[in-house]
Amino acid sequence: MDPVPWREAWHEALYAAGRGFYVARGGPAAHFTTAAHGPTGAALARALLALPDHPVRVVVDVGAGRGELATHIAQALAADDAASGTRRSLEPGPDGPPRTRVVAVDVVERPEGLDPRVEWVRSPGGPDLPPQLTGLRDVLVIAHEWLDVVPCTVAEVDATGAAREVLVEPGTGAESLGAPLHAQDLQWAESHWPAATPGDRIEIGRSRDEAWADLVSRVDSGTLVAVDYGHTAAARPSRGTLTAYAHGRLTTPVPDGSCDLTAHVAMDTLDADEVRTQREALQALGLSGTTPPHALASTDPLAYLAGLERASTEARLLDRDGFGGFRWAVKRVRSHDVT
Repeated sequence: MDPVPWREAWHEALYAAGRGFYVARGGPAAHFTTAAHGPTGAALARALLALPDHPVRVVVDVGAGRGELATHIAQALAADDAASGTRRSLEPGPDGPPRTRVVAVDVVERPEGLDPRVEWVRSPGGPDLPPQLTGLRDVLVIAHEWLDVVPCTVAEVDATGAAREVLVEPGTGAESLGAPLHAQDLQWAESHWPAATPGDRIEIGRSRDEAWADLVSRVDSGTLVAVDYGHTAAARPSRGTLTAYAHGRLTTPVPDGSCDLTAHVAMDTLDADEVRTQREALQALGLSGTTPPHALASTDPLAYLAGLERASTEARLLDRDGFGGFRWAVKRVRSHDVT
């Protein structure tokens, strides 16, 4: 096959009907673990639900994988209802306020065995969102590791100092340099990721900015949060971050549908009210990773063991060299913002 721009090959490799990685390879959980899975997912769900400063009538999980985080959110809402003695969240009473819906969005049909409290909407994939996802009010929208798999233009600085698009042969991953960047991508690079040293790589974040802007435009009122691998202008990676995962391991990025392809997100170019590390965001929401006092082991052993488990889970989410190094971009849309 002839080489094509990385952005095109990347999109085909992940989302092509019947053969894309996310369609045919069993979902992300079959290949790697994210913070949305297992005990960390449950703790993350509770923290995310504490983020909005407004009533939440619907939670939307964009790039939901096979619904792992959405399930944790539904379970957390149900637990809150049980603790408060209400049925507000998932089982509305005849005279109570509207329930809180949980909606998961991804590129496959509804997974078998998904918690029935989670609604499912199929998405086209990449930057494209389903048309029914619009006019959202009193919403919490979570895009957990979505933008890093929105394919973007990959460029490299040539021997003359000009940024040129990187082409790739889909079957082998062999790369070559193509034409100079077109005007819009070049403008983005000069504004957000200037590079002049031959061999430097640039991952043009314009497609991610546009995908995020599209998602924001669908919210009439609420809070959106993108949680992702990312960087800011102070520390752009000179060699880029494009990589691949398969069967739980890093592998060579080849856009043939056999592996997940991902690149970190320029989080500070998104339309957001704040960008901070996950560690900072979760600490602000009360997570500390602090172990319970040892004396509790004698007076209430079960509570002590539960406290140790909670502390261990929180510590994983706060780890600067792990999940804590993710970044959150938070955007708040007030109803009076809508024109």
